[in-house]
Amino acid sequence: MKEAVDTIYGNRVRIRICGILIQEDKILLINHNGVGEKGSLWAPPGGGLEFGESSEQTLIREYKEETGLDIVVNEFLFVNEFFAPPLQAIELFFQVGILGGIISKGFDPEMTADKQIIQELRYWKFEDILLENPLLFHTIVRNSKNPKDLLSRRGHFTHF
Repeated sequence: MKEAVDTIYGNRVRIRICGILIQEDKILLINHNGVGEKGSLWAPPGGGLEFGESSEQTLIREYKEETGLDIVVNEFLFVNEFFAPPLQAIELFFQVGILGGIISKGFDPEMTADKQIIQELRYWKFEDILLENPLLFHTIVRNSKNPKDLLSRRGHFTHF
């Protein structure tokens, strides 16, 4: 699976738009196969900005594709720069809220049906995240102690 991810997303800079959804002090995360240091990564929903699309349009589309949820894009939070060759991304994070829809595991349209990287979606308590291997979580999640800590982050972060 890692080879497919590297082929499709690698050796170029990708602009990702990501949404942080907190409900009842839990964060919605998606488990991606073939990504991360452990070959599996829990990260907030989001995806690549397409030409002619605004950040808000991208995030609304990506949330629908990946989670089945209709969202409202609220506040811009921060930028995260990620570099782990052959992958490189500039990630823009927004706080989002639910408008409707039914939560369900979605798909990645850039991957074929037999090579889908979205494995699971789940609301995580931060206390439970802290008990797991930190390398299984996106750096912005594993470096946050609780929802308030994550939602109060501002600025530019770099993870090489």
